[in-house]
Amino acid sequence: MNAAQQRGWMKFTALGIGLFGPLFSLGTVPALAEPARWSLDLLAWPLDGAQDYAADTTRFLTAITGGFLLGWGVMVWGLATRLHPLAPEPVRRIILAGLLAWFMLDSAGSIASGHAANAGFNIIVLLILVGPLWWPAREG
Repeated sequence: MNAAQQRGWMKFTALGIGLFGPLFSLGTVPALAEPARWSLDLLAWPLDGAQDYAADTTRFLTAITGGFLLGWGVMVWGLATRLHPLAPEPVRRIILAGLLAWFMLDSAGSIASGHAANAGFNIIVLLILVGPLWWPAREG
């Protein structure tokens, strides 16, 4: 993968992260919460309807999480489009470090909270979002 292709993957990663922000933020509005509720139910496998957004604290935490995800996605997009052309290897390492940090803490917290299935989902998401970013871009 060359540097231009790597930037394209970074943009894909940015969208993969950032689009979860608005999805989860919908959970703050009871009339629009179903996509967020379903996503949370999926991540807390099995799909059993046990997850809901009835508690104010859940909606509040979802608003914060949605904001962080959108902001993180925007940051990765900016790194890919504005800084990567100038410093491709440091940018790749920064994005990879952020993804690995998310993976480790999210998975550990999921397991500790009794939702180990989410750690399994996290492996899939990590592999998709990192993709070829594991390796430096080749010249050319």
